[in-house]
Amino acid sequence: MTRLEEVSYRGWPHCLKLSNGPLEMIITLDVGPRIIRLGIEGKPNLFHEFPEQAGQRSGTEWMSFGGHRLWHAPEVYPRTYAPDFDPVEYQWKDDVLTLTSRAEPSTGLSKKIVVSFDRGRVHLRHHLINHNPWTIEVAPWCLSVMTPGGVAVVPQEDYFPHPDVLRPARPLILWHFTKMNDPRFVWGDSFIQLHGDRQAVGKQKFGVTNTKGWAAYFVDGHLFMKSVAFQKEARYPDLGRNCEFYTEPDFLEVETLGPLTKLEPEGEAVHEEFWRVWNDLPPLPPDDPALGKFMAPLVSDFLAGGKHA
Repeated sequence: MTRLEEVSYRGWPHCLKLSNGPLEMIITLDVGPRIIRLGIEGKPNLFHEFPEQAGQRSGTEWMSFGGHRLWHAPEVYPRTYAPDFDPVEYQWKDDVLTLTSRAEPSTGLSKKIVVSFDRGRVHLRHHLINHNPWTIEVAPWCLSVMTPGGVAVVPQEDYFPHPDVLRPARPLILWHFTKMNDPRFVWGDSFIQLHGDRQAVGKQKFGVTNTKGWAAYFVDGHLFMKSVAFQKEARYPDLGRNCEFYTEPDFLEVETLGPLTKLEPEGEAVHEEFWRVWNDLPPLPPDDPALGKFMAPLVSDFLAGGKHA
């Protein structure tokens, strides 16, 4: 049964607690919208929070707050970093929660996130709405800021020996600050791993064209998996990537992107994600073959829940 109640959380007096079985989310209404907490009831938050930003409700500079958020790509400063301190409106109808922000004065864009539960998964529809009197081109960009100390698991494309398949695969994008020899990376045959390390120095980021439909984050016996949609004929930001990963010592982001879309006045772009959480799992196997055996039934279970609309 899905339940919704109004709660206060970490200094924000107006929040919502949305739960279904043992899985719960807390969403801020004073700022955002942010899904600031995701986890099993009584268990730690799988999303990172910034303690110094908790409860903040005003300011002139953008704050992450942590949790899960909706942005617009490509990343450009200061457009992408528009502060979002305005209250969030919500509607609760037929076990579906709709969160709507005011239009950003600097961009003319408003954001809407529609949240529900679907066959053991969380279903999210992210909307970017253009309130400008002119056409703009943007892409929905969904960032889940994960708690530190875990590892992101990203599926590689299928292996085929030469010369069975000669066309290129596995498009990989690196940023100017990316160092491929950073020990936080594990470049396996079947998976790429990016480890969150509280003792590491510097930032790392990479992006991929992910056609496998999922990406995951494992931490302390918990596995968070999200869907990654891919439209073969679409044009994506950041040299064509639909999936990106970024880490600093305090957190790691699992990000998905929708296609670049030209929005007419009052037009909107929609980007879906599905989430699934497992808990009390054994440690993640370190080598690629064992990791494949570990992940296979979880991925199968997750993808069997249904595809994107």
